[in-house]
Amino acid sequence: MDLKLYDTLAREKRTFVPIDPAAVRMYVCGPTVYDFAHIGNARPVIVFDLLFRLLRQLYGAEHVRYVRNITDVDDKINARAAERGISIRELTEKTYGEFAADVAALGCLPPTVEPRATEHIAEMTALIEKLVAAGHAYVEQDHVLFGVPSMTDYGALSKRPLDEMIAGARVDVAPYKRDPMDFVLWKPAKPGEPGWPSPCGIAVPGRPGWHIECSAMSWKHLGETFDIHGGGIDLVFPHHENEIAQSRCAFGAPAMANYWMHNGFLQVEGEKMSKSLGNFVTIRDVLKDWPGDVVRLNMLRTHYRQPIDWTVKGLEESEKVLSSFFDVASSEAEPRPAPAVLEALCDDLNTPAAIAAMHGLKNAAGRKALAGTLAFFGFRREALADWRTAHAPAPPIPVEEIERRIATRIDARKAKDWAESDRIRDELAALGIVLKDSKDGTTWEVAR
Repeated sequence: MDLKLYDTLAREKRTFVPIDPAAVRMYVCGPTVYDFAHIGNARPVIVFDLLFRLLRQLYGAEHVRYVRNITDVDDKINARAAERGISIRELTEKTYGEFAADVAALGCLPPTVEPRATEHIAEMTALIEKLVAAGHAYVEQDHVLFGVPSMTDYGALSKRPLDEMIAGARVDVAPYKRDPMDFVLWKPAKPGEPGWPSPCGIAVPGRPGWHIECSAMSWKHLGETFDIHGGGIDLVFPHHENEIAQSRCAFGAPAMANYWMHNGFLQVEGEKMSKSLGNFVTIRDVLKDWPGDVVRLNMLRTHYRQPIDWTVKGLEESEKVLSSFFDVASSEAEPRPAPAVLEALCDDLNTPAAIAAMHGLKNAAGRKALAGTLAFFGFRREALADWRTAHAPAPPIPVEEIERRIATRIDARKAKDWAESDRIRDELAALGIVLKDSKDGTTWEVAR
């Protein structure tokens, strides 16, 4: 079955053809570890985890390499460490640990490699020196800058007019720039900031610009050209545009990655998420109230390229949907998507269609296929069950009395006294206690 992916660069869905089917390679921009990740950060983590799972299904787990970086050198990191009075390393170690715990709770597999920016300074300086030697970068006032006019097709990914790129570049207007679009590859470290020996004979210690970090880490772990580069739509410009410029110009390559994938924006309850509006929600905040599996399903119910509105109502609906799946699915199965689900996912990760296909498995014949599909997606029965137990409303009558009535009902069913069985069920239902019969017996829960 062919896998089709929407390529942002080509602006169309393309059949995925890996450079080497025995070594499929994907890079996704990861967190800047200075604080708890917000719920918008969870979207690319979940989306590209699902793509990672799909690629492993299609090509074999041992043939897929997924790299998601950790940015641990950044202005925000420096400021937050100073604010807390702790070392930068202490801050980044703690914050990364929190991020790792959060994404594990979301049911995500660990990437094959999670490189840290600070451990790849040598690769960054090597790339910078290549760019200077090739005439694509220059040294000025202890900075090294990429000369954007040196790349004739700069801007192909974002396809923005030049004036829009200048306005949205988020680059400092500085006297040492030859062109307003030029961006920093390396800059001198300020007192108290982390610094490393600078490239190109610069005498003072310095540190890398943001964009060169990802070019260096992807080169180190995936090569000069690889299969898929992913991230949020907000990274298209300037970050991914500048990554392309650096990598292609350093290696004289026609492409940095053959497929560029971007997930859409996320808003909260119909509004853009921001601290000023009081609707800034971290993954940790959401996980206090909802199991990671429900958060995961809620994210996947919207196609990854579409905007998503994050609402409590949506989470409530996702919990009901996931519960309905586990109520029917068999207890164990090999992690494998059902054919109709796989077909939907191979159409540019069409998760709404995949979830619709999963509803079609909610019957006796589909129990095992549904269980395998849930396991493939990373959904865990025990995680949902533990959450439901912890968040279940208190029963209106003692548990012992509920169990006694259920036992009486079971005896009535054995005796084929259906009227008595129905009476007890309806009596309990009137109290808000819902019974669920299966081949494994009868369970109960208090209606929410």
